[in-house]
Amino acid sequence: MNKTFKCIALAGCVASLFAGASASAQSAGSWLVRAGAVRIDPKVDSGDLSSPAFPGTKADVDSSTQFGGGITYMWSDNWAIDLPLSMPFKHDINGDGAIAGVGKIGETKALPITLMGQYRFLEASSPFRPYVGAGITYAKFYKEKGTATLTGLTGGTSANPTTLKVDSKLAPTIAIGASYNVNEHWFVDATVLKTFLKTTTTLSTGQTLDIKLDPLTTAVFVGYRF
Repeated sequence: MNKTFKCIALAGCVASLFAGASASAQSAGSWLVRAGAVRIDPKVDSGDLSSPAFPGTKADVDSSTQFGGGITYMWSDNWAIDLPLSMPFKHDINGDGAIAGVGKIGETKALPITLMGQYRFLEASSPFRPYVGAGITYAKFYKEKGTATLTGLTGGTSANPTTLKVDSKLAPTIAIGASYNVNEHWFVDATVLKTFLKTTTTLSTGQTLDIKLDPLTTAVFVGYRF
């Protein structure tokens, strides 16, 4: 959980620059919008590519950073509904296991669509408010591409290259974070989300690869309260 504490500490450091400013309430009926940087770091546990393939043929997935944000509605002084938003992420897929070292074998774009319930601790007038959340994510994968390396490994040709498709899935998500009110309207926010995601990649050869991604998402935002 070191990343969690680092994100929350960063929010605190930014907020300390404005320690003299008055705090505003995140009370019932408030709308909070935010924008900043979001990083998705898959914690990959790959199965083996189905036959015909070298035993132990696996895959790994790179991290990706993108511009993101979100909208939060304060249902009550403590309970909120949160909709994280972001631009699509691009993830490289690399060979692993028996084919570790071959490099990039494919890529995919991913758009996580998440809806969460949040509980914000302390009073609505508190300048610093830690929170926890839980909800559901629809992980949309699209625009997948295979590389010449994948085609060579699976017996394809330049005239008939190997393509791939990653299944989009629903998955549960939990979150922890904190926000700090800088003045009447502006605040800073840091959060960490964990999504418990498994999916299957299918090649045009008919081979399949089951993979557990379980991405950890870290984000730092600047926000505005209406």
